[in-house]
Amino acid sequence: MPQAEPDQPCGLHLFWDEAVTAYDFGPGHPMDPTRLALTMRLVEALGLPDAPGVTVSAAPPAGDSTLRLVHRAEYVEAVRHAALHPGELDERHGLGTEDNPAFPAIHTASALIAGQSVGAAEAVWRGPARHAVNFAGGLHHAMPGQASGFCVYNDAALAIARLLELGAERVAYVDMDVHHGDGVQHAFWDDPRVLTVSLHEHPSTLFPQTGWPTETGGESAPGSAANLPLPAGTGDAGWLRAFHAVVPELLAGFRPQVLVTQHGADTHTEDPLAHLTVSVDAQREVARSLHELAHRHCEGRWVALGGGGYAIADVVPRTWTHLVATAAGRPVDPATETPEEWRAEVYRLTRRPAPARMTDGAEPLWRDFTDSGYDPGDRLDQAILATRRAVFPQHGLLP
Repeated sequence: MPQAEPDQPCGLHLFWDEAVTAYDFGPGHPMDPTRLALTMRLVEALGLPDAPGVTVSAAPPAGDSTLRLVHRAEYVEAVRHAALHPGELDERHGLGTEDNPAFPAIHTASALIAGQSVGAAEAVWRGPARHAVNFAGGLHHAMPGQASGFCVYNDAALAIARLLELGAERVAYVDMDVHHGDGVQHAFWDDPRVLTVSLHEHPSTLFPQTGWPTETGGESAPGSAANLPLPAGTGDAGWLRAFHAVVPELLAGFRPQVLVTQHGADTHTEDPLAHLTVSVDAQREVARSLHELAHRHCEGRWVALGGGGYAIADVVPRTWTHLVATAAGRPVDPATETPEEWRAEVYRLTRRPAPARMTDGAEPLWRDFTDSGYDPGDRLDQAILATRRAVFPQHGLLP
């Protein structure tokens, strides 16, 4: 069941540059940058930038040397070329495709988003901020030499690579997007310094068709990847049960120095691209739990990123505003009414009414896996047990 908010001071560095909204694949594309602008407007309307201990600023774009921590030099050049020739199709690099159409700002906007995540990693590792958030980030599908799934540069992997470059010896990455965090897993598949954990809709029903429980890391890093594919239709109780059945024990076994998390809001029941039925309230609860785990295992060092989410007004801004508020140590009561000026902005930009409150009216409760027992006839419990059996023993844990 839910626990109390951690009673400890939190310093938050929120990374934001209005220019990240130039990451725009064009009209009709699901990755509408309006969702970023509306999130920041809601964060501002609720007064979070003015809360004690909160700093808001922008980091510079990631330069070539930083991008090459994950991406091949030829790919970075291909992205630059696509910016100059947006009408060309470059299937080899995944550019100019339906998912990743090229546009003039494709390199500059992508590098800017990556720069915010790398800046977040640096701020948390070097201090003084314990927590850093870049909700424009979380573009977890991009591969070393290819764009994929609306993602051009993999800012999450770049943030982790920068932490390793700065001297971190153990970094844990937890991905709560509805889609498997395949690009981050690929980047650190054979690196025992990084644990990647992904909870996502089952690959048989959703892109990118990876993230099976048997994917547990390379020969040099057994147990470095953990994947929990969830049956389509999984809602709050099952999603939270799965999270708590896997993530806390794995983090305790791995003992990370830094926690990097991805908070794709596309697990929501209203998301048009997937098939889970999670509420804003459950998404808030997971952010709260990850906040507490960062304090428990990493002395509070926590880098939180956005990700997917295509209900651009009803879901994404509320979910990521709760994330920012949680990281600031100033959680927003779910019953809070959304500010009138924000609702007016939603209507101005989308011509749709905005949600009236910061809640979906759900009560995020779950049954603990170890306390309540395993139901062999339940598909969710089958998935949980498959993941625990695949990866727990490699961390000295009982499945």
